[in-house]
Amino acid sequence: MAIQEDNNGARTPEDGSSHPDASAQEAASEVATTPPPAGGADRGEPPPPSSSPPKEEEDGEEEHMLRMSFLEHLEELRSRLLRSIAGIGVAFLLSLVFANNLWLIVSEPATAALRQLGVKDPRLAQIKPMEVFQIVWIKLPILAAIFLASPWIGYQVWAFIAPGLYRKERRWAGPFVICSAGLFIAGGLFAYFIAFRFGLVFLLGIGRDIHIQPIVSVTEYFDLFVNVTLGVGLVFELPVLVFFLTLLRIVTPGFLLRHSRYAILIIVIIAAIVTPTPDVFNLMLFATPMCLLYFVGIFASYLLILHREGRRFPWVKVLYGLLVAAVLIAGAVWIATTKYGYHFIRQWPFLTR
Repeated sequence: MAIQEDNNGARTPEDGSSHPDASAQEAASEVATTPPPAGGADRGEPPPPSSSPPKEEEDGEEEHMLRMSFLEHLEELRSRLLRSIAGIGVAFLLSLVFANNLWLIVSEPATAALRQLGVKDPRLAQIKPMEVFQIVWIKLPILAAIFLASPWIGYQVWAFIAPGLYRKERRWAGPFVICSAGLFIAGGLFAYFIAFRFGLVFLLGIGRDIHIQPIVSVTEYFDLFVNVTLGVGLVFELPVLVFFLTLLRIVTPGFLLRHSRYAILIIVIIAAIVTPTPDVFNLMLFATPMCLLYFVGIFASYLLILHREGRRFPWVKVLYGLLVAAVLIAGAVWIATTKYGYHFIRQWPFLTR
């Protein structure tokens, strides 16, 4: 094969193919003329991390989730139910010691309502021989045990759902238990001090003007008491339910606000079922707090969204606004008591002439 020289003195074959040494020189020149990457990669340093969170973090969070089969879920549910029942059992034994005192507290709204209606002997009537024993020594301690054991029950509910949450979302265990138990007890107190008393006076006073003497059975009274207190206690869990649905990414605050009119309609229907009387006043007495609790749940879910996005809520401005509102309310109460003859009482509406 003949070899010829080019103008630069490089020797190449006559068929036009380049020599291996020339190819190596061209490759080396390309490498030498290529600019080094920014960020110090020519010094062997790693590239800077990206601002967006890597997917490995989510994968690492999912690794901490407990993977269970359907039967394992059923077994876990059975275990949590047994522990909840055990907690109620312990609270039942404690309530059994104070059964007579508890009955005096439970029967006080009936005594006050009968006395308000002018009944000379405001007592409940025993119709059957066994009903006092069943109510005072069995049913009433169970009702008190449910309220006493509500923090323990809330913890068991959280312990059942926590394995399916991210590790950072499990930090809500304490607020969830405290808020759920606190709202349930607050609902029972609201029913006892406000809603149940107004409903009872209305029901017992219907026949007062048509010569009907109210005689209230122990069983009928306690059944109504249980329905109202437990019903209102469960309804007061609405903020916890809204927050929990947001935590599981099922709903968003915007979705709840857009469909609030349907939620209010459902709340009014539930209030009509729970309310012991058919009048509009008692219906609104139940429905108004439920609507307020619904929007409290939306606010709690909004705080959760802000926490996820790394933003903060302007608490200082809100506290200033609440302080101004409290000052205005206090001023209105002061004017009402000093200039218009109003005074405080122990029951609702707490301010009357």
